[in-house]
Amino acid sequence: MDTKQASVSVHIRWMIRRDMPAVLGIENRSFEFSWTEEDFIRCLRQRNCIGMVAEIDDQVVGFMIYELHKNRLHILNFAVHPDARRKGVANSMVNKLLGKLSQERRNRIMLEVRETNLEAQLFFKKIGFRAISVLRDFYEDTVEDAYLMQYRYAPTAEELAQPHNRISRMAG
Repeated sequence: MDTKQASVSVHIRWMIRRDMPAVLGIENRSFEFSWTEEDFIRCLRQRNCIGMVAEIDDQVVGFMIYELHKNRLHILNFAVHPDARRKGVANSMVNKLLGKLSQERRNRIMLEVRETNLEAQLFFKKIGFRAISVLRDFYEDTVEDAYLMQYRYAPTAEELAQPHNRISRMAG
């Protein structure tokens, strides 16, 4: 962890409807081309779409929207309020997602980052994400490209020692 980073107590929980004004406020302060409330609602109505918020002292200071897929998690939207940045909020949210990974099921996290969003690129690179491809003209609102970034789960020695064949586990 960065030594300049002031660590605070961050509480992560599921996003609920009454979080929407705070989430929209963070979204609008964070992005030039921000999601609308309808964008959030349309996304969160999908069965595989999850919203989480980060709180400091009962104030929503960050959020993450991600999709569950068979073998991966896909971050769709992620932001921390400008006043709460560099306090470990983003790390807390990403660590929550990393805890959902396993060798057996979902073994990676994917996300797209705008080519001009250097702050996000550096943040995700620092915590182990790698740019794996460039998505040309990815955004509808600009001609900007995106970097497709990925975090791969690293299995522990214990996991690697386990038999990988499901049937042998069930028979045992």
